[in-house]
Amino acid sequence: MTTTAKKPATRASRKKAPLITKPDRTSALTDQLKELRLPTIRDRFQESAVRAETENLSHQAYLSELTTLECEARRVGRIKRLMTRSRLHPGKTWDNFKFKRLPLHVARQLETLRDGSFLDRRENVLIFGKPGSGKSHALCALSEQLILQGRSLLFTTCSLLVQQLLIAKRDLRLPKMIKQLSSFEGLIIDDLGYVQQSREEMEVLFTLLAERYERGSVLLTSNLAFSKWDQIFKDAMTTAAAIDRLVHHSVIIELNVPSYRVETAKSNKTKPSP
Repeated sequence: MTTTAKKPATRASRKKAPLITKPDRTSALTDQLKELRLPTIRDRFQESAVRAETENLSHQAYLSELTTLECEARRVGRIKRLMTRSRLHPGKTWDNFKFKRLPLHVARQLETLRDGSFLDRRENVLIFGKPGSGKSHALCALSEQLILQGRSLLFTTCSLLVQQLLIAKRDLRLPKMIKQLSSFEGLIIDDLGYVQQSREEMEVLFTLLAERYERGSVLLTSNLAFSKWDQIFKDAMTTAAAIDRLVHHSVIIELNVPSYRVETAKSNKTKPSP
């Protein structure tokens, strides 16, 4: 039995792989970037490719430009989501806060807190002052700066917070709600003591503060000095325990300044009529 040796394929007989045309390559790359969830690179790679060719950029420089654009877009998007989630007052910003009304040492305290390192140390920020002194604005302005750095914070008034905690307790969801709040690096509680709360309301608030102790920062404003907090927590033991947990690892700021609203009203009255 004889075997016939296979003839080597000639160049003409070999099948050529189909060439991918530029439009096909662009379409495929667009689809791949969409699948990889890289929307900024998907939208900008053609424009950047033209510029890279014109300016004779290296492949590495071209890729670096695209990844930088993608990272920046993601950073901006994340900050936008953090700002929305924070529920901060949009008009109470760092830029429009009247720092000149504050004593120099208080302004310096706020500036020092601006770097956000107290959040890493799970320290609290407690701001005291009379109504209209700018406590809420100061805390919102500071929080805005922290969120712009990518930190997560949530703003709420004390009265709204305790109502939500009571509903969660009634529905047997209190541990779940406290866990949800623990996802924020800083919990902003505005106007503690401004509205008198019942004992049951203060009990759920104390539970929250106890759970956050050394686990997450509390940023708090109050018009009542510590000596009057028995009006808030109703009994001496709970009051002492609440103060102890808040003051340990904390920065205390006192805004001993006149009411900004009163000053503005007086200023408007003295202005001549048009």
